[in-house]
Amino acid sequence: MAKAVERENSIQSSDDLVTPREQTRAGFIALALEKNYLAVPYTEEAKALKTLASTVNRPRELLKSDDLRMALITASGLSEKSLKFLTEDDKTFAIKGLIEKFLEPAGRNFVDELVYRYLLTKGDALGGKARNLAGTLGERKFLRVLLSVFNLAGLNYSWKDAGSDSWLVRPKDDTGIENRIRGLSWTKGNKNRLLLLNTNVPAIKKNVDVSILEGTFDEAKGAKKSIIYQSDKYIALGELKGGIDPAGADEHWKTANSALNRIRTGFDKYQRRPKIFFVGAAIEKSMAAEIYKQLQNKKLHQAANLTNDGQLTAICEWMANL
Repeated sequence: MAKAVERENSIQSSDDLVTPREQTRAGFIALALEKNYLAVPYTEEAKALKTLASTVNRPRELLKSDDLRMALITASGLSEKSLKFLTEDDKTFAIKGLIEKFLEPAGRNFVDELVYRYLLTKGDALGGKARNLAGTLGERKFLRVLLSVFNLAGLNYSWKDAGSDSWLVRPKDDTGIENRIRGLSWTKGNKNRLLLLNTNVPAIKKNVDVSILEGTFDEAKGAKKSIIYQSDKYIALGELKGGIDPAGADEHWKTANSALNRIRTGFDKYQRRPKIFFVGAAIEKSMAAEIYKQLQNKKLHQAANLTNDGQLTAICEWMANL
């Protein structure tokens, strides 16, 4: 336990919290690589579209292909959300507009024009995924380090799978499960602990990024009987901001700080004082000074820079020992 206490004091000044430029650079590169990975299905679909569309001689003949209908709908600019409001005749009308106004004027290059317009629409979908990517990558890194702390300590845990919404036992090989975790449950000594991600906390009627409660995952099931509704079960709550762009750092901190103040105010009504923490990837000097001041006056119990392996490991060990 002595080592854990020592790590709690590892942040000796506000400068320790500032994100180094090399970590900002590494974060942007990681985001770019992940975006490219997300784009793979779209580029492969575009290649297949080009091959299949090349079997026809004129754009009008594309209307006869059932296999290409969905691709033509996409290339016409209709989003997936819009399709539930449209009839098949509406979709055909959009496809005809694509053919008349863009494919036919392209002449012999109509297949290339079709592929370009298909990718333009798919680009919007990719952009939507990419907007949440930084937060997702930050969450994965946090979970991977937390699992590493569990594994090194020999702690067994259960985890909530995002896909099936089921609680599963610790696997022998936990490679990649941080991509699917929505919650963790573990026991250390005689203490049962439950960590939930992005959960609506009734005491404040808002979502909280990370909540740690006293109890098991079985106690979190059910409606009003769930321990989620019991303010005295909350041990710690915090905000996790994975965005790496320095230009958005202050805004992320303002959002997180407001959320943390809501937590304090919400639990004050129940005369409860759970521990409060913050983890962020982009921390600039001005916000680092604010965070450090809150650590000094115990307004914040813990904080860590997501890009600093030492700080991230320390806060994860702190959580495991709560």
